[in-house]
Amino acid sequence: MEEKAGMRPHRLMMLNRGTLSITGIRNVVSFDEIQIILDTDMGLLTMKGKDLHVSRLTLEKGEIDVDGTVDSLVYSSNESYRKSGESLFNRLFR
Repeated sequence: MEEKAGMRPHRLMMLNRGTLSITGIRNVVSFDEIQIILDTDMGLLTMKGKDLHVSRLTLEKGEIDVDGTVDSLVYSSNESYRKSGESLFNRLFR
């Protein structure tokens, strides 16, 4: 797959459903012990599980490490999330 300009490589490495390392992260939308939502270069990534803990987060490099029991990983479009961050003025005058 060819990289788009300004995008970092998005990689997801999981070991035994318990340790997860992800690159290509733009932002952490929300997190708690059962769900973590990440804005990635490939869309929103929703991670669900038990006892989820962010052990390392480096937004400058776009990296995150998560420990816990991972039950599911789901990607979805991040267009609505990005548009909600735009100013009202920009959305009105397109």
